Amino acid sequence: MRTLFSIISVVLFLTSCQPNKQQQKLEMAENFIIYGDTIIVSNKTDMTDVNGLYDELAIGDTLSTRIIATVTEVCKKKGCWMKLDLNQNQEVMVRFKDYGFFVPEGIVGKEVILEGNAFVDQVSVEDQQHYAKDGGKSEAEIAAITQPKNTYSFVANGVLTKK
Repeated sequence: MRTLFSIISVVLFLTSCQPNKQQQKLEMAENFIIYGDTIIVSNKTDMTDVNGLYDELAIGDTLSTRIIATVTEVCKKKGCWMKLDLNQNQEVMVRFKDYGFFVPEGIVGKEVILEGNAFVDQVSVEDQQHYAKDGGKSEAEIAAITQPKNTYSFVANGVLTKK
């Protein structure tokens, strides 16, 4: 009986030392606009550095991660995708899990925090043309897309922007 009491006491002590998830969610909601799932981030060490994020990934590899990056473009039709600056003249195409949420066009130029899966994708000509059309590209720019392209991709479960 004493052993059982000791075990219960230790478990209760350890769980009481962990931050309250509900409190963390409230703090995130006070400081950030949340799109999709709530992401709980305590500091920047929780993030993966975007410099070199895709260096070790091949087509078919997936990395579950959190990143911070600047938005360079958002779908002009309804915010169903966005592009992020990865530095070193590289971008990542972000779509949203199950198209369950969208982001406003007004976040272009803002820093965002994302949680989800990073991967390298081969994008078909048809999909590239579709994204170009949604991005407001001209008919000539769309017609110039004639080859599949390997791109850095990310499917986000959630996105945060500072209020």
